[in-house]
Amino acid sequence: MPLDAICLQAVVEELRPQLLNLRIDKVQQPARDQVILLLRGNKRLLLNAGANAPRIQLTEVPRDNPAEPPMFCMLLRKHLVGARVADIIQPPLERLVRMELDITDDFGQPGKRTLVLEAMGRRSNLILLDGEGRIIDCMRRVDADMSAARQVLPGLYYEPPAAVGRLPVTEETEVGFGEKLAAANPERQIDAFLLDNYFGISPLMARELAFRTTGETDSRLFGLDRAGEDRLWEELSGFISAVQENRFTPICLKKEGRPFEFSCLPIRQYGGAAEQETYESFSALLDAFYEARERQERVRQRGADLIRTAATARDRLRRKLAMQEKDYEATQDRDRLRVCGDLITSNLYRMERGQSKLVCENFYDENCAETTIQLDPLLTPQQNAAKYYKRYTKAKTAEKYLREQMEIARRDLEYLESVLEEIQHAETEQDFMEIRNELRDAGFLRKQGKGKKEPKRTARPWEFRTTSGFRVLVGRNNRQNDQLTCKEADHRDIWLHTQKIHGAHVILCTGGQAVDDDTIVEAAKLAAWYSQARESGNVPVDYTQVKNVKKPAGARPGMVIYNTCRTVNVTPNEDLVKALRVK
Repeated sequence: MPLDAICLQAVVEELRPQLLNLRIDKVQQPARDQVILLLRGNKRLLLNAGANAPRIQLTEVPRDNPAEPPMFCMLLRKHLVGARVADIIQPPLERLVRMELDITDDFGQPGKRTLVLEAMGRRSNLILLDGEGRIIDCMRRVDADMSAARQVLPGLYYEPPAAVGRLPVTEETEVGFGEKLAAANPERQIDAFLLDNYFGISPLMARELAFRTTGETDSRLFGLDRAGEDRLWEELSGFISAVQENRFTPICLKKEGRPFEFSCLPIRQYGGAAEQETYESFSALLDAFYEARERQERVRQRGADLIRTAATARDRLRRKLAMQEKDYEATQDRDRLRVCGDLITSNLYRMERGQSKLVCENFYDENCAETTIQLDPLLTPQQNAAKYYKRYTKAKTAEKYLREQMEIARRDLEYLESVLEEIQHAETEQDFMEIRNELRDAGFLRKQGKGKKEPKRTARPWEFRTTSGFRVLVGRNNRQNDQLTCKEADHRDIWLHTQKIHGAHVILCTGGQAVDDDTIVEAAKLAAWYSQARESGNVPVDYTQVKNVKKPAGARPGMVIYNTCRTVNVTPNEDLVKALRVK
């Protein structure tokens, strides 16, 4: 769900005492819609102006920056590095936050800057204002062609979004509520009635108030008697009091362990169909809720072209392999062609030019059964025999060629499947760049032009530390898998990989020490998590010493063989992955 105005109020009330008077040390823009302010005390303030997840929060989730910072990031660095947070303000029940900042300009004079986050779905924006309220620049510029009512452009005075015209829910009185209820259409659902008349209440909370009043989320107004109307007002006034007094609790709703909603107040409408988990802070709640979603969005934005390229090549290979298998099956009937040539040759004395078929005894058959051989009437009998022999020789040669080509196609198909899995786990711009270079070297992408240079920086493998203190390294892509397994790992280290399932190479660094079973299981769970079996419940993971793992000559990146191993079955665990990861 998007961050509604009430939840945003809860977040702002939590952030204000933590951030006031802190100075901004760095400004980063890890994604197109995200800005991170690094403040004194090792605090990372995330401002997200994306359409799907606009919000403000302190974050612990690591995010890598692009090799070259965007222009908006450079502008923010110029104006905000060294600034002090003077205040954080949210207009009542608005999805808008203003960060008031005290700065010192290039001439040493004190000044003001304001950073405005408009957390309004697809119209979300991040806007930097000067001391007079003029727009210095913004993440998304809005001109007259995009909106005739409100432009957001550098040089213009900032105007907040227009009010919606409904009564803010916190200003409602019992008398006003009764008048609205009396004038309402009795066929209207209770939650729709609340959304129609009040500003600042979310659909989730409207359904919750209806449920607390009647026990159902879709009940209608005509079902309310006098006592029911009183109960509805009682629930609404209790909600208003909680908002006015800032009595909020960070709650995440989960189904089968996966978050699907969050709230700042307890939610009862789902009953036993959902689990409620309370977090220590709203920032921790938002990190946990949006982390998986952001990863998928990052893959969608940055990896779309890679997915399209790899998927297209994979589908083409599948079609090619299907045709090769069909042709290969046809070559298995080639002995019949040789028999036809022999029978024609042995019956030349009976044949004449112009025959369309030959009916004769098949002396290769135990019973010398009669058989019919189709002929080309335009050819002589000798030419028909030569034609069958030629087809036999061609099929015999094709069998060997097709077997080789099918092996290559299966190898490439397996490789492309592994690349598609890599893309799903990619996190940073560098990850996507390395996968792109890998596809280019493999011939599935065109080479770069002479004017373009590949970045020299390469990402390091993911690093983890087991409960018992052993270091674990996980390859980010096929190239890194090769580097990790074949060059960097000690021959005494333990290599892990999901059995017959695409995934990352995992190296448990032992240094020659004995490893207990619990450590093997933890490393195996990492291998299962970074594989296609991430969502499975019982994943077989093979493990063996690195010295037993070999790379065949000419094999694609990431492809290895091993001659001995042991297997452990594990269930992937995201919480364990987060707990073991070295930040």
